[in-house]
Amino acid sequence: MTYLTPRIALVGDRTPAVRSHARVPGLLDALAERDQLVLDAYWIPTGDAAAPGALDGFDAVWLLPGSPYRSEAGALAAIRTARESRIPFLGTCAGFQHAVLEFARHVCGLADAVHGEQEPDREQQVIVPLACSLVGHEGAVVTTPGTLAERALGAARSLERYHCNYGLNADYLDRLRAHGLCFSGTDESGRVRILELPGHPFFLASLFQPELSGDGTRAHPMIRALAAAAVTHAAGATQAAGATGTARAEPTPA
Repeated sequence: MTYLTPRIALVGDRTPAVRSHARVPGLLDALAERDQLVLDAYWIPTGDAAAPGALDGFDAVWLLPGSPYRSEAGALAAIRTARESRIPFLGTCAGFQHAVLEFARHVCGLADAVHGEQEPDREQQVIVPLACSLVGHEGAVVTTPGTLAERALGAARSLERYHCNYGLNADYLDRLRAHGLCFSGTDESGRVRILELPGHPFFLASLFQPELSGDGTRAHPMIRALAAAAVTHAAGATQAAGATGTARAEPTPA
């Protein structure tokens, strides 16, 4: 059986002003050339991501930085689709923040949960301003043994780059954990930096930006892990389609 090239949805409002966005093409090239992980990438603006079937046919979803998104609803829809349809998912920076928001609303039942950047005057802010801005900062991240985060990073400790002013409101940690979210990476003071969803094939989000790691000629381990998960998903989808005699859904180019 011939397996198709895995398809990845790059969800975000693409602009050269966001350094992470500018890094993505080179990282995809590096995955192909250095890691033999070839992905067929499609940019999906957040305004399009909420449309029914917007993520049909994809083998991975990467919600990229760039908050505030043009469409919060679209960003949340992309996360929910990946979570419920068991599509490999990576959220970075704002992607982490919105993964928390989506889970709070749709799993924890906090319908009024908000992101403090978009709704600074509302009460249920699950994402709030950081005590100290992390724009342009580097910091150590420590992973929990036995977690997807540790396996993806390949190390118990790493040095990561940030470009954010908002993070998780610690008042909601217990509620989020009680409903199944795992916080598997922290800074050296214990503040949350990585989350994951146990039982999902690959659902990982980081407050730091792995796309800014190094000089851009080699993909960060978390990005390589997402690509590998996309390959696995594509193989499974191709086998399922072959067993039923149906064709895989084709994504619509953005």
